[in-house]
Amino acid sequence: QVQLVESGGGLVQPGGSLKLSCVASGRTFSIYRMGWFRQTPGKEREFVVGIAWTGRITGYADSVKGRFTISRDNAKNTVYLQMNSLKPEDTAVYLCAQDYNPYGLDYRSQGFGFWGQGTQVTVSS
Repeated sequence: QVQLVESGGGLVQPGGSLKLSCVASGRTFSIYRMGWFRQTPGKEREFVVGIAWTGRITGYADSVKGRFTISRDNAKNTVYLQMNSLKPEDTAVYLCAQDYNPYGLDYRSQGFGFWGQGTQVTVSS
């Protein structure tokens, strides 16, 4: 019954920006930790960043620190990923995720039990 729907992906040149959105439904959004992952065919799913129900940001991947920013708007049941200074190696399907349990604070990449279908981000000139 939990549904996560991503949007905002597309084609962008290196150095450009995109903002992804993920709208959640099915449970009380405000008490669940949210996160973003990315996946390229043939590679393991990579944790990008998480945000606790309190708003605490957890676990930015080293590869995106200083370039990506996660935020959430509980009134809209939405989590965002602002991506700046994009690089070709950022190309992937970006997936949002929700913690299996409520009130998660600092569990980094572990404990996410619900997933969206993903949105494609392609960084190319």
